Amino acid sequence: MNAPLLQESVTAELARRALGVHLHAVSPAAVQVVRQCVLDYLGVTLAGSVDPVLAALRDELVEEGSAPQAQILGRRLRLSKAAAALLNGTASHVLDYDDVNFALMGHPSVPILPAALALAETLNASGAQLMEAFLAGYEAECAIGLLVAPGHYGMGFHATATIGTFGAAVACARLLGADETQMRHAIGIAATQAAGLKSMFGTACKPLHAGLAARSGLLAASLARRGYDSRQDALECAQGFAATHSANFDPATALRLPVGGYHVLHNLFKYHASCYETHATIECARRLRNEHGLTPNAIERVVVTVNPYCDRICNLATPRSGLEAKFSLRLTAAFALAGVETADPAMFSDAQAQDQALVALRDKVTVGFGDDIGQGCATVSVITADGAKHHTSHNAALPMADLAAQGARLAAKFTRLATPVLGAQRSADLLQLVAQLDTLPSVRSLAAACALQTSAAQVTT
Repeated sequence: MNAPLLQESVTAELARRALGVHLHAVSPAAVQVVRQCVLDYLGVTLAGSVDPVLAALRDELVEEGSAPQAQILGRRLRLSKAAAALLNGTASHVLDYDDVNFALMGHPSVPILPAALALAETLNASGAQLMEAFLAGYEAECAIGLLVAPGHYGMGFHATATIGTFGAAVACARLLGADETQMRHAIGIAATQAAGLKSMFGTACKPLHAGLAARSGLLAASLARRGYDSRQDALECAQGFAATHSANFDPATALRLPVGGYHVLHNLFKYHASCYETHATIECARRLRNEHGLTPNAIERVVVTVNPYCDRICNLATPRSGLEAKFSLRLTAAFALAGVETADPAMFSDAQAQDQALVALRDKVTVGFGDDIGQGCATVSVITADGAKHHTSHNAALPMADLAAQGARLAAKFTRLATPVLGAQRSADLLQLVAQLDTLPSVRSLAAACALQTSAAQVTT
């Protein structure tokens, strides 16, 4: 299965693999991580659902009107499955607190789960069917990410948006019971819709990317199931996705099984509410602050060194808004050195980005680049006013080996994010539902648990 295949067979092989994912044959570790991905998605989406950025999109979709097919998470509102995929997908990425996989070079869960959950609710699918579909989509999008790496991301495409569309399409096609031809068509219809520019980082369009990918993937699968056709070799054909979206085309790497057999085992969860490429820097700065009792006034200079590709991702030198702050190595380093709780999304606000004390500390930070520093890694040096120099490194590209410990950490993150929206008891109930997801007879109970319970006097949207 790992032998190099002909270029012409890439789309077909990925379609076959997607249809061959069966939960009963998946390793227990992979099943555990899938549940963790679902929990993390629900937490970040519930927290994101109250963000003001969502108001315009929500108002547009409500005004447009639709059949009440699927739950809008964190609201007392139901919309069509397509509208739910778009709105929930945007909400899930608005805090930039969702998971990452470097095979994809993006966020794997938030394009897939908004579409898959909305469709699963409409179909009255089981929890196991949702998990199986999610895993099929996850593995496909990571493989496609590797197919066009590194050129795709380097050209300025936001992989969460572009390649995430394929993940959503594959997952939804699985839920719809697609055959191999329909799966290839779903991939092809996704290919011709995939879009998303990295230049939008720091604006409201970045979270919109996840929502659009979810909606486009759902549409691709639904059309394919109804007999709508496309090229069946859309990934590798002349003027196809790979040829037009990257200078690289690497079928052998794309089709090689990852260590452990599943890309999902290499999922990286976020514990800071900012771009993942800032996380190693944050961890370094926190460690130096705690180990050496550093205070902002005692710091003379800070040097952050990261991989060169971070320069076009998270090196906004003078962020002015909370959104921009998430993509600033200088400011996130200052946050960590000042003791700001970067696990709290509320800390990434316009006021914090413009706080004079934090700006003064930010301006002591210099960002440099080293080709010998890997993705997700950083080194930080702090020079204090008395001439002392403190130095440390961190690798944030490695998933936690202890899945139980990871689960506990994610449960704490979920509770922190969901409780302000749902309340303590309902958040605890939802946490328990996810723990039993593979035995749930219907995902409708999961969706209902994410609905906002309001009084008659409160608004319905």
